Amino acid sequence: MTDQELRRLVREAVARQGGVSAGAFARPPAAAVVQPHASHGTFTLPAGVDTDGPCLIEPAVMCNHCGYCKAYGH
Repeated sequence: MTDQELRRLVREAVARQGGVSAGAFARPPAAAVVQPHASHGTFTLPAGVDTDGPCLIEPAVMCNHCGYCKAYGH
């Protein structure tokens, strides 16, 4: 039995168990689709908060535009 025949048998066995067609293992996808995680999103704040003024999170200090208030602090 050659390597190619063995690979074909393994692909077919995996396809039978997983419900995936054997052709799905023939080649890897050209480009992976990346789904961004919700923690990487940012909020849109009302105009004026981005300018000079007190910090939205800690109003006793001036805003230094760190972005903490726009992204759950991540």
